[in-house]
Amino acid sequence: MQILGLDFFDGGVAAAVDRALEHRGLIVAPSGTCFRRLQRDEIYRNAMTRAELVLPDSGFMVLLWRLLRGKRIPRISGLAYLKELLGRAEFRGDRSVLWVLPNENARDQTLLWLQSHGFLTTADDCYIAPIYGKIVEDPALLERVHSRQPGHIVIALSGGVQEKLGSYLREKSLPPPDLPSPASDLGYPAIHCIGAALGFITGYQVSIPTWADRLYLGWLFRLLSNPRRFLPRAASALALPGLILKCGERLPPAAA
Repeated sequence: MQILGLDFFDGGVAAAVDRALEHRGLIVAPSGTCFRRLQRDEIYRNAMTRAELVLPDSGFMVLLWRLLRGKRIPRISGLAYLKELLGRAEFRGDRSVLWVLPNENARDQTLLWLQSHGFLTTADDCYIAPIYGKIVEDPALLERVHSRQPGHIVIALSGGVQEKLGSYLREKSLPPPDLPSPASDLGYPAIHCIGAALGFITGYQVSIPTWADRLYLGWLFRLLSNPRRFLPRAASALALPGLILKCGERLPPAAA
């Protein structure tokens, strides 16, 4: 379903994970605070419009679409998507997963959780991302992707950054002709841009109960955990009603 120029997946979470595992490529889950970037950040705009799978993660967007346009689309939160993905046997048994994390604490918490839940993940499977600028490129990470040829890359960074990094990796991640790899037969890896969802599960972000996620209240738990950080982000979502009323299915025009 087209909303603001993005082709959102219209189905259940299990079907979305099926699609990601089959087709791979870039998987994104924009929150309600991300839509203003479609007008202000050309690199982000290109990444989002070219993604292979766009999840309707924003409960605010889903509600506004129903109220303002009279149309329904089932919400698939990044948290629900990640839980489904982590439970899949074809993902759990895959050693070729590269985890891109924001800091050492996130790495340690993620490793502890994954290993305690039967995953074969080691520190070598994790990459701590640097602080990126507006143009998101990372030759060191790309070199690791080329050498390891992972079937999956899980990016757990902030919205607006992870999508640009994922797009960069998708465009650059196919191995050179002189570097054969078993994973090369699969084409692109599946690049899952799931933001804070990994932290909700593994413990380096505030925990969000399943009932709160289903009631579209995950944002409230994050806001209460750190108002100074998340209040400005929440305020940026106030642009969403106007964008939906003005543009509907169309991609908002880029700002001059």
